Amino acid sequence: MGSKNKLKRFKENETFENVFQPLREELTEGNFKPKGNWNKDIFRNDNPIVLELGCGKGEYTIGLAKRYPDKNFIGIDIKGARFWRGAKTAVEENISNAKFIRTQIELVDYAFAENEVDEIWITFPDPQIKYKRTKHRMTNLKFLERYKKVLKPKGIMHLKTDSEFMHGYTLGLLHGAGYEVFYANHNIYKQEGSPKEVTEIQTYYESQYLEQNKPITYIRFLIN
Repeated sequence: MGSKNKLKRFKENETFENVFQPLREELTEGNFKPKGNWNKDIFRNDNPIVLELGCGKGEYTIGLAKRYPDKNFIGIDIKGARFWRGAKTAVEENISNAKFIRTQIELVDYAFAENEVDEIWITFPDPQIKYKRTKHRMTNLKFLERYKKVLKPKGIMHLKTDSEFMHGYTLGLLHGAGYEVFYANHNIYKQEGSPKEVTEIQTYYESQYLEQNKPITYIRFLIN
């Protein structure tokens, strides 16, 4: 994507009411007004709040928002030029239960209050296979502790990935920590009875992986 195109998308994001772009200091110093008020002030309903972390182009956030109009969805990614597509689709199609935040995933517990979130989806994260990168792996224990802060008791986590490494690493970590795993499948499109929300919503890259016959894995689990 050219720099002109990126700039255009950044500018357009600023005009979207469904996009929030807090400064790091605004979050860490406790000045982000939506925190603790997402239901009351932003969505203006009491419906459950569901996050998609590392939402990319926002296809999953939008797909889930259409599928579940009685839930509120928030896609989070640091790359605003990517989720511009999802935010614009939500504006064009008047999908009022989909919002986006431009920030780093490690700041998620600064963007939401304790017990404010009902579910979290992690879709196709970078597996960070090199040992030195493990601290950035989105299902490591440090990240899970951040998610636990904002999740309600019994709040569900979902991991959908094309990385068998990430799938195996996360399963091992969950079992080792004594967390409850409800469902785990290392090839959801080959398995009868896979959850429909997992197989009927696809990202752009996911459809490419499927064309290459790459297995897509999924885990549904609890961390509190």
